[in-house]
Amino acid sequence: MPYAIGLNSGSSFDGVDAVLIEINQAEDGSVLPPKYIDALSIDWPEDIQKEVLAAFDDTLGIFKLTRLNYVCGAVFAQAATELMKKHNLTGTDIDVIGYDGQTIYQEPPEHAQMQKYTADKPFYEMWTKYGYPCGLQIGEPGVVSVLTDAPVVTQFRSVDHTLQGTGAPLMQYFDYVLFRNVGPTATLNIGGISNLHLACADRSKMRAFDCGPGNVMIDQAMRVLYGKEYDANGETAARGTIYQPMLDEMLEHPFFKREIPRCAWRLDFGAEYTQQMLDKYAELSNEDKLATITAFTAEAIVRAFNEFVVPAGLGVNRLIASGGGVRNDTLMKMIAERLPEGVALETSDAIGVPPQYKEAIKFATIAFSTKRSIADNIPAACGAVKFGILGKLVLPPSQAKLTD
Repeated sequence: MPYAIGLNSGSSFDGVDAVLIEINQAEDGSVLPPKYIDALSIDWPEDIQKEVLAAFDDTLGIFKLTRLNYVCGAVFAQAATELMKKHNLTGTDIDVIGYDGQTIYQEPPEHAQMQKYTADKPFYEMWTKYGYPCGLQIGEPGVVSVLTDAPVVTQFRSVDHTLQGTGAPLMQYFDYVLFRNVGPTATLNIGGISNLHLACADRSKMRAFDCGPGNVMIDQAMRVLYGKEYDANGETAARGTIYQPMLDEMLEHPFFKREIPRCAWRLDFGAEYTQQMLDKYAELSNEDKLATITAFTAEAIVRAFNEFVVPAGLGVNRLIASGGGVRNDTLMKMIAERLPEGVALETSDAIGVPPQYKEAIKFATIAFSTKRSIADNIPAACGAVKFGILGKLVLPPSQAKLTD
């Protein structure tokens, strides 16, 4: 059975995950659910982390961003190489390495505006006049392929964007692989941003969209108020009391007026917006601020579930969660308390997928499919006008053929 490696550095930007899986195809050519083997995580080097954060804020400059693209590729390659060495594997043992890169910027689609574009207009006007989505993910694939000597598939979003899809979230194809023979299932990923997915065998009924903030506001508030990177187990929030006026105001954020499929980014719920809320409600204790921000994430998730999953009428009775947010006990408790009666909140451990590594496994699965020209977007979920093949394939030096 072929090996594949998935890499992930998400919107929380708290390190690079590398996961090793076994994956194969069924007799009909469809991709089978992968088998998790092992994983590891490495930290971003501190000096590189500062540059990526500057890129998030659009203060880095194009010359430094160009070099940073190669540097981030080297960091991704380092994570993959360390995992390969751990299992005495070389690049020739790996069918493909899949990763999306580090997202620097993401611009959501303007659905109504896109519908006004017609084929007689210049292509470039898709992005200058007609609201097509775009984004930038860095981590140069040529660097990764050369340094690992393995095939690489990366930057999955641009094909979906050009097909009028949101390009985010990207979990829906992996969920289709996991659950198409199981029955309708809802999944939740809590990274920096939270997203929901409704998976079933009938791809026309699937849904995928961002709910709002995941960990991004919680982490930023912890940095500002406590000098810590995150709220371990949600212990700080657990000591606080939710302040309803602050929560109500955040729930009026313009993001929630976007149609699904919708996507969010740090510009929606990042450092600037978090600081705005902390300043406006400065009279609250730090614990109350954290409790309220954590409740905001929980409320956004459950509202999205009630508004867009329940009305699908597929009888979903479980919500399977993954991502770093599942380690926040307070957040998970708040979500469970708010879900409709009869809907159980579980983690992806229940299906043999470690929650912290589901994103990386997803990228390995998409890359495996792309390398075989298998359609790996879900138009009904992402808004694309048709099926497509996501990502860019780069082949390693060992596969170079010399001709006379």
